[in-house]
Amino acid sequence: MKILCHNEEFEKDMQDLVNLFYDEEDCPFSVEHTLLHDDNRYVSTLFVGTGENAKQFSKDFFIDSRTDELLKKSLIKRQCKNHLYEVLSKISSRSLPWGSLTGVRPTKFARDLVERGEIKSHLISETLVRDYHVSSEKAKLVVQTLKNQKCIIKNDKLIDLFINIPICPTRCNYCSFISNELSTVADRVDTYLDCVLRELEAVKKVIAEKSYIVRTVYIGGGTPTVLTSKQLDRLLSQINYPVTEFTVECGRADTITREKLEVLKAHGVTRISINPQTFCEATLKRIGRKTTNKQVMEAYMLAMEFDFVVNMDIIAGLTGERLGIFKRTVNTLLEMNPQNITVHTLSVKNAAQIRGEEIKNKNDVPKMVDFVEKTLMENGYKPYYLYRQKHQIGGLENVGYFRDDNVCIFNVDSMEDTSSVIAIGAGAISKRVYSMENRIERQPNCKFILDYIARIDEMIEKKVKFFS
Repeated sequence: MKILCHNEEFEKDMQDLVNLFYDEEDCPFSVEHTLLHDDNRYVSTLFVGTGENAKQFSKDFFIDSRTDELLKKSLIKRQCKNHLYEVLSKISSRSLPWGSLTGVRPTKFARDLVERGEIKSHLISETLVRDYHVSSEKAKLVVQTLKNQKCIIKNDKLIDLFINIPICPTRCNYCSFISNELSTVADRVDTYLDCVLRELEAVKKVIAEKSYIVRTVYIGGGTPTVLTSKQLDRLLSQINYPVTEFTVECGRADTITREKLEVLKAHGVTRISINPQTFCEATLKRIGRKTTNKQVMEAYMLAMEFDFVVNMDIIAGLTGERLGIFKRTVNTLLEMNPQNITVHTLSVKNAAQIRGEEIKNKNDVPKMVDFVEKTLMENGYKPYYLYRQKHQIGGLENVGYFRDDNVCIFNVDSMEDTSSVIAIGAGAISKRVYSMENRIERQPNCKFILDYIARIDEMIEKKVKFFS
């Protein structure tokens, strides 16, 4: 169901909110929104229903006429979304865990409220619950996460370096990333690396000329360890910044070998990920992930030999899994005791192979998320970053947990938009943060490997201009 919003600037956010309440095919009515104002008085009006049976809901609110125009626009949108939430919540007899918030970054939203002077930091939880209908549990999670983000440094000369290797052994059915199966691009991997190294060389010159300081290096994907040890060595040998955090996503255990880990260690990599997603092998087969629990365990034991900080991902809501299976996955992770655990809620996106109607366990997913949060915290893990995606089951979230001070700085910088990112490779999106101006600009590379190879000179030219 599509909302008819007469203020186009609000339409996307309000449509996202409607979608959290109703699937398009399940919504029995239409929604129309209008906004009128006279000086500092605004009237939000919703018409909900069909034809002559549509009901009208109006809400007045006031905004000081002296308010900065950008902030005023934000305040108006918030009030209109709150109004829509209140009406839909009443009609559907439902509440959403994140209330009227639809953005990707709840913690950034809360931090901005404090930094703009709208609220005091000790009132974050109360404000989210009272003004934005966020559940008390999620409001508490925001506050806990913010307390653990001590690594944030706002300095426009600090940058994170990201390199994308958008290639995987096979494609999982839930994946919506623009990533290629190795079998389809095997003959182009070396050419792709040639182009990545050309872009990296140009970026290194900009970093030197503009006196940027590389804070972290992150090589993601895809699955970077789908590269051979020789290819990995070729790439990593060109990265020589004295960072304290150097991450390579290994992701799929079937790509991890002792030889590759030796290469990573030799070039100063400090963090890797080994992502089981689940320890139910029947589920792994269903989702097209051709790894076994034995491979995950062996890869993890290898990583321990090299003293890497290890992150392990799991997903709540995978096809066919109920709460009991998910609990066994969580308990297995606790036995392994990695430094970081990231818990994703399944997001069913258009680009994925899986379709929403295939998910039969939606009612179990909130219970899974509640269980893993409670269990991890009872076992010494703490949340340090969280974000949301469209089409997540139950309108829930993804949360990264840490123990023993092992937070991933890049994850915090990236999700909180607090540091510029120079991003290299196909599908990589660079971000430049102007902290003094409270402004962010983004510059994407082309999405697909073949396009990236064909247009590498253009990508380099744009990147150099963007950061000069």
